Amino acid sequence: MSTVLSRLAALLVAGCLVLTGQVLIRPDKASAAGPGYLMTHFIGEGAAGQQIYFSHSADGLHWSDLNGGGTTLRSTVGTRGVRDPSLIRSPDGGKYWIIATDLCIGCGQSWEDSTSNGSRNLVVWESTDLVTWSQPWLLNVAGAIPDGRNAWAPEAIWDPETKDYVLYWATNATLNGVLKHRIYYARTTNFRTISTPQLYIDRPGTQGIIDTQIIEAPAGTGTHRYVRASGDGQITLEGSDSILGTWTTIGNLSGIGLTGSQVEGPMWMKFRDRDEWALYLDQYAAGRGYMPVLTSNPSASGTYHLPAPGSYAMGGTKKRHGAILGLTAAEESRVLTRWADTPVDRLQSYNYQDRYIRHANFDVRVDPNVDPAQDARFRLRPGLAGNGTVSFESANFPGYYLRQDGTDFQLVHNDGTAAFAADATFRRVAGLADPTWSSFQSYNHPDRYIRHFGFQLKLDPITTATGRGDATFRAVP
Repeated sequence: MSTVLSRLAALLVAGCLVLTGQVLIRPDKASAAGPGYLMTHFIGEGAAGQQIYFSHSADGLHWSDLNGGGTTLRSTVGTRGVRDPSLIRSPDGGKYWIIATDLCIGCGQSWEDSTSNGSRNLVVWESTDLVTWSQPWLLNVAGAIPDGRNAWAPEAIWDPETKDYVLYWATNATLNGVLKHRIYYARTTNFRTISTPQLYIDRPGTQGIIDTQIIEAPAGTGTHRYVRASGDGQITLEGSDSILGTWTTIGNLSGIGLTGSQVEGPMWMKFRDRDEWALYLDQYAAGRGYMPVLTSNPSASGTYHLPAPGSYAMGGTKKRHGAILGLTAAEESRVLTRWADTPVDRLQSYNYQDRYIRHANFDVRVDPNVDPAQDARFRLRPGLAGNGTVSFESANFPGYYLRQDGTDFQLVHNDGTAAFAADATFRRVAGLADPTWSSFQSYNHPDRYIRHFGFQLKLDPITTATGRGDATFRAVP
């Protein structure tokens, strides 16, 4: 065990050995009832499909959609869409980042556009708990690459030798007269600033490479400390004892019938209760999303095999190019609580029953015929402050809540502060105009209720019959 610990430079966190992007339970703690796994991914095309989604698995093979299959993070920067997210945990377990491709195909951008003149930025979120996430920011990684035309499929791995992250991604650029996708890398400690990008992986001739993900494998399970899988016409496997050192070709998956013309987006996962790995592959050619390939030794291409039919299930949504994090018990508890399957409702006005509460450019009002319809859909979450209360989270802008500011309302991103929680929390009481409906009393101004006035949402004391009607609503599935 001491040899394994020194080789992995692992840290003991909540009783688990934490690697970059994984958790290995100590052998004496391994149990099928242990904490599970979190997958971050996107689900398809269009503005809604190209956002951040979370899924959970207890065993690494049977997946359930979190948040009712709805978006968990939405990009409000760059192209306002994201693909290919990677999920990174800091070595001390105190921070997490999601980094993703700034790309929204079909949202005013085509594949040709994004290949020849796409975003040079990545989209980044940060969290200290996997629950409350920062607003996204753009990280320009390809702007300094000569003729760099885009930045796709980012990943990062902690380098214990230099105490920073190796951030790597694909950029379409001209080098030595050849225009194609290559993998570049830079170093970073915070995903806000990076070193000057350098060429990392280049294939011979005109062969491009886009998707690469690296796993660190425990000592004794293979001949290489690190193994990477890449999409370069095949799903090519390579091994090395150093992240930026010399890599040796191990083989590919063509022997089990999987080539780069069928699958992409390789995504690694280590099972916590046994010496086995899953390499998930996105079946993009068939439009079927992820499937697992299993191995007992990532360094030996001959050990990779397809799972038995019916031995895995991917859940309700299509899961595409993402990342998997092995969870600690505390992380799993937080994630499952925050992203519980809370129904999506509309909030119907009592005295204008063709109107519903909606957000429009982050202002809040009551309108008929809401377009887009998602702007009038909310999840009534357990209150951010106080027991027996509710908070109203936007269904299409997760992390944004109805928040009172004086007498006005806005749709605002949760900054995690106590002040925000109090302003966004309400007590659901019997409707002031009809007890079969509901009214919502302010948590920190209990003499005031949510009401509409001039079709704007307000927070006011209620003293008249008109006010009681304005302050009465019904949650409609």
